[in-house]
Amino acid sequence: MGDQLSAVFGALADPTRRAILQRLAEGDAQVSDLAAPFQISQPAVSKHLKVLEGAGLISRSRVATARLSHLEPERLREASEYMERYKKFWGESFDKLDGALAAFQRGNHEESGGDV
Repeated sequence: MGDQLSAVFGALADPTRRAILQRLAEGDAQVSDLAAPFQISQPAVSKHLKVLEGAGLISRSRVATARLSHLEPERLREASEYMERYKKFWGESFDKLDGALAAFQRGNHEESGGDV
């Protein structure tokens, strides 16, 4: 999963690819549909799609003459679970910091006779 996770985060690092994924969350789309909101060519969008496909974030299929891209949410779920572990860590760290700060402020408040 490590190499796949690196590919997912690498793919998500680009804002155009994140926007493409957001669009695909609404439903399957052709390259021309995906390229429309951007100031880049369809071949450039195709390159982004190849990166997303390589990371397992999308799949591509052919329906008649249309080549459709489809969001594969499983990889996003895996990346989200990975990040969730660290979110819990930071939440606990901030809770400890809040507790230490409150104890420090109570100590200063008592030492100064209540005027802090």
